[in-house]
Amino acid sequence: MQNSDEIESVWTYPRPPRLERTHAHIRVVHRGVVLADTTAAWRVLETSHPPVFYLPPGDVAGEWLRLAGGRESFCEFKGLARYWTVDLRSAPGVPAEDAVAPRAAWSYAAPARGYEALRDHLAFYASRVDACTVDGERVTAQPGDFYGGWITSRVKGPFKGAPGTQGW
Repeated sequence: MQNSDEIESVWTYPRPPRLERTHAHIRVVHRGVVLADTTAAWRVLETSHPPVFYLPPGDVAGEWLRLAGGRESFCEFKGLARYWTVDLRSAPGVPAEDAVAPRAAWSYAAPARGYEALRDHLAFYASRVDACTVDGERVTAQPGDFYGGWITSRVKGPFKGAPGTQGW
């Protein structure tokens, strides 16, 4: 687990990715609704990527999520991912035009060997919800909106995902 004062270079992260427990306080908020709040997440650390945080289903407000249509994706390490849409149309005070965030989260129903701890945990794209925080610090989304990593002041790049980095 990361020391709260330590700065990590994503270039020291392994490949295949390492799965590690974190007790950092993680929150995900969209349109004023708390979608997740936990201190029992997993971090996936992979070379050139900021950490991806997977949140336990019991700490995610599942009533605001619905399985997204469209295709799933395959990760060579974790397996087949399914996607979730945030749907706040029945949330009090949320305007209908702002209530839906398509494919804002993903999970693994049957993760590959070595990643079983991620079963049904949810990861959120920071770019598709209003705010994701780690220990109160608002994260920045990993460039490119594909890998879903969260950039904080505790990690340094350069990060894969921006134009011209796909060949790294």
